[in-house]
Amino acid sequence: MNVKELRLRQVDAVLQEAASHPIPPRPLSGWLRAIREALGMSSAVLAQRLDISASGLRKLEQAEAADAITLATLRRVAEALDCDLQYILVPRQSLRQMRWQQAIGRARDWQQRASRTMALEAQQSEASSSIQQEQLDEMAQEILRSGGARLWD
Repeated sequence: MNVKELRLRQVDAVLQEAASHPIPPRPLSGWLRAIREALGMSSAVLAQRLDISASGLRKLEQAEAADAITLATLRRVAEALDCDLQYILVPRQSLRQMRWQQAIGRARDWQQRASRTMALEAQQSEASSSIQQEQLDEMAQEILRSGGARLWD
């Protein structure tokens, strides 16, 4: 197994584990305000910890609730609340499956182009669907073996 394949498997395993422990949905008011209020901390106290005005804190809480806050700012506010910021992108399917589907799609595109060219040249192949599928799988495997250089371009 090569280094890229090993890295893919490791990241895939971590992400699959993360997917099995989904985070709860964000409260309508946002996590910042929900945690601050649950702690019984006033906006004035948190604003002071952040060295910003109370109106500045309201803007941050509104920005977080509207998905318009930067990670750096969110990290800073989390620190002021004595919280850790954790974020992760969780693929809807395994990374290996995503790569395979992309490779199959690329191979199918190339196979269709070749078929059109052959049809124009009156060289249409009468290969059975099982043979075409075998060729498609072989092309996809070759795309993956190429190290991904042709996978996403």
